Amino acid sequence: MTWTDVLNHLPALPEAILLAGACALMIVDLYVKDERRGVTVAFAQVLLALCAAATLFVLWGGAGGKRYLIFNGLFVADVMGHLLKLVCYLSVSAALVYSRQYLADRGLLRGEFITLLLFCLLGMMVMISAASFLTLFLGLELMSLCLYALVALNRDSALSTEAAMKYFVLGALSSGLLLYGMSMIYGATGTLNIYDVSRLAGRLAASPTDRTLLVFGLVFVVAGLAFKIGVVPFHMWIPDVYHGAPTAVTLIVGSAPKIAAFAMAIRLLVNGLIDLAQDWQQMLALMAVLSMAIGNLTAIAQTNLKRMLAYSTIAHMGFMLLGLLSGVIDGNRLNVEGAYGSALFYMIVYVLMSLGAFGILIYFSRAGFECENLEDLKGLNRTHPWYAFLMLLFMFSLAGIPPTAGFYAKLAVLSAAVDAGHIWLAVAAVVLSLIGAFYYLRVVKLMYFDDPKQPVPVAQSSGFAFALSANGLAMLLFGLLPSLLMNPCLEAIKGL
Repeated sequence: MTWTDVLNHLPALPEAILLAGACALMIVDLYVKDERRGVTVAFAQVLLALCAAATLFVLWGGAGGKRYLIFNGLFVADVMGHLLKLVCYLSVSAALVYSRQYLADRGLLRGEFITLLLFCLLGMMVMISAASFLTLFLGLELMSLCLYALVALNRDSALSTEAAMKYFVLGALSSGLLLYGMSMIYGATGTLNIYDVSRLAGRLAASPTDRTLLVFGLVFVVAGLAFKIGVVPFHMWIPDVYHGAPTAVTLIVGSAPKIAAFAMAIRLLVNGLIDLAQDWQQMLALMAVLSMAIGNLTAIAQTNLKRMLAYSTIAHMGFMLLGLLSGVIDGNRLNVEGAYGSALFYMIVYVLMSLGAFGILIYFSRAGFECENLEDLKGLNRTHPWYAFLMLLFMFSLAGIPPTAGFYAKLAVLSAAVDAGHIWLAVAAVVLSLIGAFYYLRVVKLMYFDDPKQPVPVAQSSGFAFALSANGLAMLLFGLLPSLLMNPCLEAIKGL
C-alpha cells in the first residue's frame, strides 16, 4: 500500500483509531485489577478524544467539508457524518463519566462494559458513514449485538435478563424485516450502493411493475427503521428495556444509538429513495401521529421515571419524524434543507436532554438504592437545589417550554411541517405536546412543592457534577442561541 492509498482512505481514520484502541483496551484490561479500573476508563476517554480530533482533522484538513466515497463506494465521508460522529463521541464520553460510580457500586465496572461500549460506538460510526446496504447492515448488527449484551450486563438481575431477551428477539425480527426490504430493493435495482439506488430508483419508479417492487421493499425497510428509532407500532421493546436495564445502560441505549438510527434513516430514505418520498412520507406521517399520541398518553400513567422517559422517547421520535416527512412536497424539494435540518437539530437536542435526565437519576442512585420512581425526587429543591434546577431545565426542554433548546427544536420541526402544508399534523403535534407537558411538570411539582421523602446522600465525583451542570446549561445555551447548533445542522444537510 502506497502513501497515496493511505491518503485516499484518510476519511476512515476515526474508525481505524477506534478499532485499534478498542482492541488494545480489551487486551490491556486483562491485566488491570478492579480497584484500578479508572485507568481503563481514562484510556477510553483519551481514545474518544483522539477520534474526535481525527474527525475534525478529516472535516477541516483532509476532506475539507466535501463528500468522499471510499472502499469501492462502501463508505461515505460528508459533513453530516462528521457532525453526527462528534455528537456520538460526546454522548459516549458523558455516559462513561455518568456511569462510572454507578457501575462500580454494583460491581459492573468491568472491561466488558467499556469494550462493548466502544465497539457499539464503532458500529454507530459505520452506520453513519454507510454508502451501501452491506455496510449499513454490518454497522447495525455490530451496534445491536453490543447493546443486547450491555442490557444483560447485570447477570444476577432477572429483570435485566428478561429485558435483554426481549430486546434480542425483537431486534432480530426487525433486522430480518430490514434485510428483506433491502433484498427487494436490490432485486429491483441490481445494486447495493445507496447512491446507485438513488440514481436508478427515479427511472424505475416510472414503471408500474418496478415501482411496485420498490414500494414493497420500502415498506419492510421503513418497518426496520421504525424499530431502531422506536416509534409506534414498533415501540413495544422500549419501556421494558429502559426499565429492566441498569440505569447507566438505559442512558446509553437512549442516547447515541438514536443518532445512528437517524443517520440510517437519512441514508436510506433521503440519499437512496428520495424519489419514493411520496410513499414513505405517508408511512412516517401515520407513525408520527400514533407515536406522539400513544407515547404522551401512556407516559401520564407511569410512576417509574425510567418507563415514563421511555414513553417520552416514543413521543419525541414521533415529533422528529415530522421533520423527515416534510422535506419533499409533491415532488418539490425546496423544503429539504429546512425540514431535514430541523429533524437533525431535534435529534441532537433530544440526545442531550436524554443524557441529562438519566444523568440526574444516576447521580442520586447509590449502592442498594435506585433513584427511578417519582417519589424519589420529592422535595429535591430543599436538599439539592442546584440539581433540582438542572432537572427542571431537562423537564422544561423535554416539554418544549422556552427558553430551553427543546422549545426551539419543536418550533423548527413545526415550522417545517407547516411549510410543507401538513397543517393537521402540526395541530395534532401541538395538542399532544400540551398533553405531554403534564407529566414533565409533575416532576417539577414534586421537586419544588412536596416535602422530601428522606435525606438523599450523594457520593459522586466533581467531574460528574461538572459534566451534569454543563449538560443542563447547554439546554439554556441552545435555547437562547439556537443558531450555534442549527447552522451546522443546515450545513450538514446541504452536504447531502
